[in-house]
Amino acid sequence: MAVLITILVVLVVLVLIGLAMAIRVVRQYEQGVLFRFGRLVGPRAAGLRFIIPLVDVLHRVSLRIVTMPIQSQGIITRDNVSVDVSAVAYFRVQDAVKSVIAIENVNAAINQIAQTTLRKVVGQHTLDETLSETDRINLDIRQILDVTTAEWGVLVTLVELKDIQLPDTMKRAMARQAEAEREKRAKIINAEGESLAAAALGEASDMMMAHPLALQLRNLQSLVEIGVDKNTTVVFPAPLMSTIGELGAFLSREALAAKAAATAPTPALPQHAPTGTRSLLVPAPNGASETV
Repeated sequence: MAVLITILVVLVVLVLIGLAMAIRVVRQYEQGVLFRFGRLVGPRAAGLRFIIPLVDVLHRVSLRIVTMPIQSQGIITRDNVSVDVSAVAYFRVQDAVKSVIAIENVNAAINQIAQTTLRKVVGQHTLDETLSETDRINLDIRQILDVTTAEWGVLVTLVELKDIQLPDTMKRAMARQAEAEREKRAKIINAEGESLAAAALGEASDMMMAHPLALQLRNLQSLVEIGVDKNTTVVFPAPLMSTIGELGAFLSREALAAKAAATAPTPALPQHAPTGTRSLLVPAPNGASETV
């Protein structure tokens, strides 16, 4: 009796172990690939699946998008500049059967082919193209990877250049170039401003020539602006100074003319004297003339 109970217990344990080995759960984001005696049976959808222990083997393949960083690669561009470029790739399995049968390790294979493709594509571009046309480089890398990985049942959804490291000498050269470009633009803008200001001043000068009073009003406005801070600076506009100079010259000329007229002798005036007498013009003390 004891032996029978022991046999039953052993059988129950074996049945439980068999059930445990026969039951498989395929998650929603996975797909199963079933092999029987080493031969492919077919894919299995998500859910509870039963297999024959020791006969069937069920491989579960994830269908989610995988993020794979591509480590930094030392690359020489087409214009012989050494750069270090790193990227990131996103891919997912489309065909679970191919990803199990066609290749041993999908992740390792895609990592290696992505590094090789990154070096190949970036090496075909110049440094300026690598820095400015990253979208086109990303698209080229993705297209090359799609052609290769299609046989593995894998779809590369996105490739992005993540970081581009430049040599220090190249960074300094680019900084100098950017600074020179900024200075050129600043000088051009300054020249354009001077040109516009000169044109506006020319129009203003023409207007002031047509209306002389406008210049005096402008001078007064300048004096008002200078006197806002209550300083002791006295400013005389140029037209006012020229007027004062002309007035001084006029006064000097008038004084010289008056002095010359005072020192010059007065000519004698002819008069009709009586018969038998002689007229003599004698200067008087008061500056007048007397006839003797």
